[in-house]
Amino acid sequence: MKINPKDYRPNVGMMILNHHKEIFVGKRIDHPSEFWQMPQGGIDSKEKSEVAALREMEEEVGIKKSKVKLISQSKEWYYYSLPKDLSKTLWKGKYKGQRQKWFLYEFKGSEKDINIHTAHPEFSDYKWVKQNFLVPNIVPFKKAIYKKLLIEFKDYL
Repeated sequence: MKINPKDYRPNVGMMILNHHKEIFVGKRIDHPSEFWQMPQGGIDSKEKSEVAALREMEEEVGIKKSKVKLISQSKEWYYYSLPKDLSKTLWKGKYKGQRQKWFLYEFKGSEKDINIHTAHPEFSDYKWVKQNFLVPNIVPFKKAIYKKLLIEFKDYL
């Protein structure tokens, strides 16, 4: 089946590593289950994905661009489809899911540089985890992307 990129909302994801090579994850504020995820967010019209990643990182978790160093980015765009019930309500049914460009950052700051209590909070909690935590604790429809990311970024983890 051929994927039409226009059916998928443009999005960026950020894998943020601390000096222990642990990965930043946040607990979704809008989901009743114990799902955790790496920060991600939409790309504005005419915005470059690199700029969107840094903007979203600051908006979602308070980390400023001066506190991270770009290590790598995904070679391709990753796609995921939403479950049918969500795709009908999210983004007014315009998209089937999201297409994501992922960025791998080294976190150069300290815990005081992180703030999940932002103007529009997405996370109720956060923690630093080992890579084997990611796939079992993400919403099921994103598991395939997380598996691919762990393979693509394995040399840095």
